[in-house]
Amino acid sequence: MKKNQLILGLVVLAALVILLVWGHSRIHFNFAVFRDQMAMANWRGLVIGLGCIYLGYAFRSVRWALLLRPNQKVPPFSLLGTQVMGFTAVALIGRVADPVRPYLVARKTGLPLSLQIAVYIVERMFDLGSMALIFSVVLLTTHEPLPHPELLLQVARGGLAATAAMAAFTVGVRLSGGLIASLMERSLSLFSPRLGHSAGHKIRTFRAGLYTMRTFGDFAAAAALSLAMWGLISLSYLEITRAFTASPPLAAMTLPRCMVLMAASMVASGFQLPILGWFTQIGLVAAAISGLFGASPEASTACAAALLLVTFLGIVPVGLIWAQFEHVSLRQVAVESGHAGEELAEEEAVSPRGAA
Repeated sequence: MKKNQLILGLVVLAALVILLVWGHSRIHFNFAVFRDQMAMANWRGLVIGLGCIYLGYAFRSVRWALLLRPNQKVPPFSLLGTQVMGFTAVALIGRVADPVRPYLVARKTGLPLSLQIAVYIVERMFDLGSMALIFSVVLLTTHEPLPHPELLLQVARGGLAATAAMAAFTVGVRLSGGLIASLMERSLSLFSPRLGHSAGHKIRTFRAGLYTMRTFGDFAAAAALSLAMWGLISLSYLEITRAFTASPPLAAMTLPRCMVLMAASMVASGFQLPILGWFTQIGLVAAAISGLFGASPEASTACAAALLLVTFLGIVPVGLIWAQFEHVSLRQVAVESGHAGEELAEEEAVSPRGAA
């Protein structure tokens, strides 16, 4: 895993260097203007954006506690530290630290890690569905002219269709997860036994997570928390972008345009690597802002940097302080959670298949 990450990091670094060399001769970037854009930013908007992000972590704690309720009742905000420290680990170490949150919750509650991984998968499903739903509804109901409107409408319709398909798949897994896992396992095993087993295991884990929602009320509460949280994230993006009052395209940012910016940012964050990934994300988001909305390279870069600092890295100081109080080494926990996840996968590989 570490070797693959090193190779990927070197490839991304080489691509970044090539991009910088190419852009240096074609794009005039004035660092003095960049500093002015940062200095003239409306700090009130940045603070509001940070507050929305912090509140979103509280919503994550409540949602995780809700999903654990059938197995163990935990106070809604008792898991806030696990969320804060987990996302701090991801920000500093990279996506390889994603298992930190389930691992920390398992340690705190005493419940099995397998259950926490199941909850994590369900949580990701709610995140993806909520973001897709908000994005699609906003773009399909707006009359505002947007860049590449036909493409955006197709993407929005696709988002609604994907959300509906995800909902149908979720219902199917909830009702007949064992059968679906077995069918998927047998079908994919024709091409690769390992791929077939992996797919079957993931579906069974997903089904285990869905059993944390015993009633429609549980599902509705989790969905409402997810939509509220992504509404806060959307508001954060909007406030941060509008904070750059010295750039007319950014100061006049609207919610539909902000949805496009958020989508570009989410795509850029998918290639997150420790430290190096921060700069690639800034570059990709800045290119999107400049290309889609016509902001200057300096204003686009300043806005992209602020978005990264507030929405992604803003939790790091709190997470590091929290880890000190909890006597948690984030690097050690990242290694332990990775090993625990691998051991759990090996146990699943040699144990009998889940019941239908």
